[in-house]
Amino acid sequence: MADECFGHPRLAALYDPLDPDRSDLDAYLDMAEEFGARRVLDIGCGTGVFALLLAGRGIEVVGVDPAGASLDVARGKPGGARVRWIEGDATALPPLRVDLATMTANVAQAVADPGAWHGTLRGAHAALRPGGRLVFETRDPARRAWEGWTREESYGRADVPGVGTVESWHQVTEVDGPLVTFRTTYVFAADGAVLTSDSTLRFREREEVGADLEGHGYVVEEVRDAPDRPGREFVFVARRPDA
Repeated sequence: MADECFGHPRLAALYDPLDPDRSDLDAYLDMAEEFGARRVLDIGCGTGVFALLLAGRGIEVVGVDPAGASLDVARGKPGGARVRWIEGDATALPPLRVDLATMTANVAQAVADPGAWHGTLRGAHAALRPGGRLVFETRDPARRAWEGWTREESYGRADVPGVGTVESWHQVTEVDGPLVTFRTTYVFAADGAVLTSDSTLRFREREEVGADLEGHGYVVEEVRDAPDRPGREFVFVARRPDA
């Protein structure tokens, strides 16, 4: 589970080293190829891991994220100049015409405010060409994934180049209906600094997500199992109808 609040420069630099296995992105790369996407909007792109993988395949990519510190990391990576980076969110995008819009990992659930969620769906719809697709994943609330977000089960210790040893863990601080708030703690061995980041995710029912998509003019083509979490996450494939 990746934390979504990497707006702090020191934390943004940790995103990739603390979450090095991004095999969860393989399914999205496969879908970009499956749908013949040549232009992709990566919503909630973070430090640009997925956007740069796409760009490396010759795809034109726009990455949007509200965390400027994460975008600074993305821009500094090899190939960073090949992606158009936008600081902000999908509710206020410039005019675009993309074949595919994506929200990988926790991004869809991190848009917890209902107004922002509906604005995101509208913004993605406007950015898609007719026939283009929006693809994202969301956890099945019935599996109660947050019950495993404890210090005991999430504790990690990593040696980060240029930073030193960093300990980290997650801890749920509140469950309020579909909203789950958790705190991630980072301890830096080099200077003893302790930083925390709070995140809230909204766990939406499958039927609710489908209704939201249809309400914003999408056709839900398919709901797939997430390959890395079969039976625990839904992957929605929604299409903007042809004009």
